[in-house]
Amino acid sequence: MKCHHKCITSNVNGIIGNVTSRMAPRVQLEKAAWQWVETVKPEDIKNEHIEQAYRIALSACKRGTCRRNCKGNPNCLIGIGEHLWLGDIDENTFHNIDDPSSERRDKNTFVGLTNLGATCYVNTFLQVWFHNLELRRTLYLCQNSWVDGQNIDSEDEPETICEHLQYLFALLQNSSRRSIDPSGLVKALGLNTGQQQDAQEFSKLFLSLLEDILSKQKNPSLQNVIQQQFSGMISYVTVCDQCGRSSSLPSRFYELELNIQGHKNLTECLTEFLKEEKLDGDNCYFCENCQSKQSATRHIKLQSLPRTLNLQLMRFVFDRKTGHKKKLNTFINFPEILDMGPFLERKEDKCVFELSAVLIHRGISAYSGHYIAHVQDALSNDWYKFNDEEIEKMEGKKLQLGLEEDIAETVKISQTRKPKCGRGDHCSRNAYMLVYKRQTEQEDRNETIVEVPGFLQNLVEKDNRKFEEWCNEMAEMRKQSVDKGKAKHEEVKELYKLLPAEDGQPYEFVPLDWLKKWLDDSITTKAIENGQFLCSHGKLHPDKIGEAKRISFKAASLLFSRYGGGPRLDCSSLCRECVMQRCQVLRLKNQLTEDYKEMSNLIKAPPPSGKGFWVGKLSLRIWKQLAFEQMEEDEEHTKHGAHKTNGDRSNIIVSKDFNGIHQVYEKVHAPLFCNSKSAKTTDREDMDTEGMKTINEDILCPHGGLSILASERRLVSVEVWDKLKVYFPKAPEFIYQQEPCQHCLRLEREDRQNEELNKMMANEQKSALLNLFQEKNRPTLQKWPEDVDVLYIVPPFFVDEWRKFIRRPAKITPVSSVSNSILLCPHGGFMFTYESLLIGDAEHIALLWPNEWEVIRTHFLVDQPISISRIKPEHGINDTVEYHTRPDLCQECRDGFMFQQQRDMREYTQATVYVRKVINNKRALKDDAPSLNISGSEAEEDTEAKVDGEKDPDFSQLENGAKRKKMDSSGVGSVVHSVARAPSDKGIRRSTRHHKLRGEKALIVSANQTLKELKIQIMHAFSVAPFDQNLSIDGRSLTDDSATLGSLGVIPDSIICLKADEPLADYSAIDDVYQVCLPEEGFKGTGLLGH
Repeated sequence: MKCHHKCITSNVNGIIGNVTSRMAPRVQLEKAAWQWVETVKPEDIKNEHIEQAYRIALSACKRGTCRRNCKGNPNCLIGIGEHLWLGDIDENTFHNIDDPSSERRDKNTFVGLTNLGATCYVNTFLQVWFHNLELRRTLYLCQNSWVDGQNIDSEDEPETICEHLQYLFALLQNSSRRSIDPSGLVKALGLNTGQQQDAQEFSKLFLSLLEDILSKQKNPSLQNVIQQQFSGMISYVTVCDQCGRSSSLPSRFYELELNIQGHKNLTECLTEFLKEEKLDGDNCYFCENCQSKQSATRHIKLQSLPRTLNLQLMRFVFDRKTGHKKKLNTFINFPEILDMGPFLERKEDKCVFELSAVLIHRGISAYSGHYIAHVQDALSNDWYKFNDEEIEKMEGKKLQLGLEEDIAETVKISQTRKPKCGRGDHCSRNAYMLVYKRQTEQEDRNETIVEVPGFLQNLVEKDNRKFEEWCNEMAEMRKQSVDKGKAKHEEVKELYKLLPAEDGQPYEFVPLDWLKKWLDDSITTKAIENGQFLCSHGKLHPDKIGEAKRISFKAASLLFSRYGGGPRLDCSSLCRECVMQRCQVLRLKNQLTEDYKEMSNLIKAPPPSGKGFWVGKLSLRIWKQLAFEQMEEDEEHTKHGAHKTNGDRSNIIVSKDFNGIHQVYEKVHAPLFCNSKSAKTTDREDMDTEGMKTINEDILCPHGGLSILASERRLVSVEVWDKLKVYFPKAPEFIYQQEPCQHCLRLEREDRQNEELNKMMANEQKSALLNLFQEKNRPTLQKWPEDVDVLYIVPPFFVDEWRKFIRRPAKITPVSSVSNSILLCPHGGFMFTYESLLIGDAEHIALLWPNEWEVIRTHFLVDQPISISRIKPEHGINDTVEYHTRPDLCQECRDGFMFQQQRDMREYTQATVYVRKVINNKRALKDDAPSLNISGSEAEEDTEAKVDGEKDPDFSQLENGAKRKKMDSSGVGSVVHSVARAPSDKGIRRSTRHHKLRGEKALIVSANQTLKELKIQIMHAFSVAPFDQNLSIDGRSLTDDSATLGSLGVIPDSIICLKADEPLADYSAIDDVYQVCLPEEGFKGTGLLGH
């Protein structure tokens, strides 16, 4: 196949050169491609114009001239990813598989532990305990199912905690992996891998668990290893000040918990640990010798020390102000060689200890951060840093804490400089545990060698074989990827040379995006999809030329044969019809400006008498805008196969309702000039010009005729109309003699008559019910009129709608009926009692005088009369006045209604409650704490505030000055809207809305929310810690933190009184609390507590 076309390269390139300095390259190419339309009519288009529109003859870009691909040039094949394949390529670019050897354990190094999410605290202790050779040797000797004779070579996986720990230590010792996964042990312990726990508590519980496990071993030498390694003895000595009697209580310890607050070095911490404590006052000591409480002194004596001395630096302390833990970032100096002789009650021969491990917590919060361990190897005495999977050997033989002292968190902490350390000392503000090992003169070589038992070694070798298989598999995958990449490299270099299409030679189009993916080896190459480029005529759309590339026929044939796809687009796929349509649109755009100027002059001249056409005034103002929009839309339609010209579209008008919401109406139903009523109320500014698609839609009535609004149209000459028809060939046409729509005229007359009738009706009803309209002289149940025994009831909705009609009878539909059935139950009974109407339900009814009721019955259709009667007592019988309703009360439905109402008050979601801070039993008039912007915890603040001395109608004053919310008959505080509201004892009318006071905050809560969660919201709002909050509602204290608000009787709009035990001055102290919303569960439910 051969495509013959005229070479117009020089012409196109010349045009582009003329506009290079004025616009972006892509715009240059677009303008140059269609510049010929100014002199060529659609019917005169030739092949050279079509090829110019498709930019066939543009010069292909050369390498080095384009920084990125020219999307406007279909011949540019630079910057599509070819640079990755041309020239020599590194083999590593052909795969994304890491070298499996990087996961292999280096020689003479230790094995790391994978962090499973938040288990770095577990990993640090496991590494410390692994390097305790005596503990490791003991664990290897523990009896389990693997040691049975018949299972010596068993490949069963570990099950118990002890078996998992044995297997983990064996892997740490002899695994070929760089790091191992401790998930087996973590799962056996039942730990939550996503929650960081207290590391010190984990250490205590795990050692206690090991002690329990070893105590059950049959081998006596294993039963007391934990005590021998970690346990020492202390005595609590108390001396009576009166008689001098001394009592001693011995106790075993596994670690010494040292307070670091206010101290600079380890010696000070140990000294404070052993110092005397005075027992007096309420803390007096009961002396058995004196047989009474006496003042005394108490102190701790160190009796003996273990081989491994664990010193816990108490960095994580409980903060009473916040109710949570916080971290003390205090620098503590500690030595490498620790002489414990001065601290012992009786000095031992071997009381010098050598530092063997330092556990570090990086971070400023007790609830976040990272744990790492520095451990000394018992064999080489080298120091290593264990950071989960990463193991780093320290230079030399000394401990180097280095960057572990940097806190990479932007918070306000003490800017204390790091103290200078003497020779052999270290200083840290992140160390939380120091491990010292008793120093010996000469350590037996045999004691430093720990062999892995055969049954464990079998499992380790099995895992090593799996690891080797994985390494071989990864290596093979890398090799296959490299081989595939090399083959692709040769293919690309071969095909890329064939891609450029030579002038006068056959060519085809393929998607630019497909070529990029073909050159991107990380994406699987799919079939070539050209369907996206087709126009409505099944050919290549000219607007899609920027997304396609012109390549040689030979290259296209190779690509289609290898990858498939279609349809194939060659030189016969250039669409003449689309080019002609675009030519016509562009020519109209160019002509539009000239026609607009000419039309402006023609419109000013009056048309000849008795001739011309009606055009909407709005259409005359915006016709240029409509024409331009229509041209743009026609261009867009051609992209999607739309061929509709102006006016030849679906009968749809887009309009806006009074709320600005877009609605779509069929023309025959559109509310434009439907009748005189709507026409008169339609303002020119409300006209939705966006809804107009063509001219004269503004004077087109819903019935397809000429609008009756003569002021909205204008007569123009035939010449003006002919020019408009060029742009709007199918616009509605109305000649000078055209009569307005007769149907609209008839509706206008009917509306005028209806308006007059409505006005007469409104005047008559207003005169008869003037007091009801003006809300004057209204009856109330609280002050029943003396001369009336019956009052009538209607819904407030009826009264509101009726008043609207009276005010605007020409605009509002008349009210024709009274629907009293909404006040009745399904059985026809009344839903309210006289008593309930007095205390809140009055908002659901409107009361009428008997004479007003007669007028209502005359003018309106009433479905069910409702009345309430007063029955006076007979003389001498009793003095009780009774009230009855007609229809009678339906007790069954009333009870159900009250039950549902109470239930709703207990099962609410996203309701508002109000918290008022009180000081010395008085409501706080000033908020002492700064306002914290906590999203979601506070409702929108009410700007109203009571002035001092003003009485709040929603509260009754108590003798002590406190206020309590008033209660309805059901015992539930409520704030309700009413038509006739019951006044308070002093005649103050209750407000229909909650009046917020200074010092009060509105919080959004739900019934299923716990009191603890509410206290946290209050903490954010008032900066009062949960432990310092005393909450009450209606004088009743709220104390059960685990109870829900619904069960505690907290209902929507409740007022909760807050009394703080003490003000919180340091608001930065609650930083940690913002990170934790609920108290930590600790190790509850884990295997650490199972024993």
